[in-house]
Amino acid sequence: MINKRVQRKLDVLKWKLRKIESAILAFSGGVDSTFLLKVAHGELKDRILAVTAKSEIYLSSELEEARRLSKKMGVEHRIICTKELGKREFYKNSANRCYFCKKELFSELKKIAKKEKIRYILDASNVDDLKDYRPGMIAAKEMGIISPLVEVKLKKKEIRLLSKELGLPTWDKPAQSCLASRIPYGERITKEKLVKIARAEDFLRKMGIGNVRVRNHGNIVRIETDPKYFQEILKNSKKIIGKFKKMGFVYLTMDLEGYRIGSLNEVLPDKSQVTF
Repeated sequence: MINKRVQRKLDVLKWKLRKIESAILAFSGGVDSTFLLKVAHGELKDRILAVTAKSEIYLSSELEEARRLSKKMGVEHRIICTKELGKREFYKNSANRCYFCKKELFSELKKIAKKEKIRYILDASNVDDLKDYRPGMIAAKEMGIISPLVEVKLKKKEIRLLSKELGLPTWDKPAQSCLASRIPYGERITKEKLVKIARAEDFLRKMGIGNVRVRNHGNIVRIETDPKYFQEILKNSKKIIGKFKKMGFVYLTMDLEGYRIGSLNEVLPDKSQVTF
């Protein structure tokens, strides 16, 4: 049941979207962007275009999910190729890496918008994202990208609730982020590392381990997942160790704090002092 406060936020969101002549949505197929695409399509009809980036830093399964969801909603969907690993500012992996990642994405979206005379570009950040260190949001602001969910102050929990009411299959989907977020700042990002991480996480997910991250600290792998999966990992430890060592990992650890958003940002002494 949606309370009046959340309903008001949804009504304002719809009102804001109705005022937009046309828009491109950076569509990942995650909880937030799927919800925003559903609402935007309801207000804009064929004047909303969903665009998903294909790159080494994204899971291929997420690309297919975005393709499936947009088709089910009847929204025009395009796939573009972004080349983050070709940018030194990105692959050297400083603390502002996400800024350059989003700049690459939004630059490509702006090219489409200019060519096709689409007025706005939307991203699906929510108000909870403001609590974490998100340099990509600085790139969005600089480039004039609109974040409607932030503007109406929708929280992740509220977006999940509204998504469930709308019948979206993503309402309880675990959070997802780019594979580069598994590599600590200062360690170079390579295609080989990203492939290994993707394979390792896919292996764990197929074992039924949900909401998992394989953080690659040099020779050490740190598995983050919800504490409810700890016993399952321990029960299958020999199988996991054997598989991971075949992939080339040396030392395997499990983070006792469990999965948490932005854990690699915990090493940053003062996020406000990170330069761009």
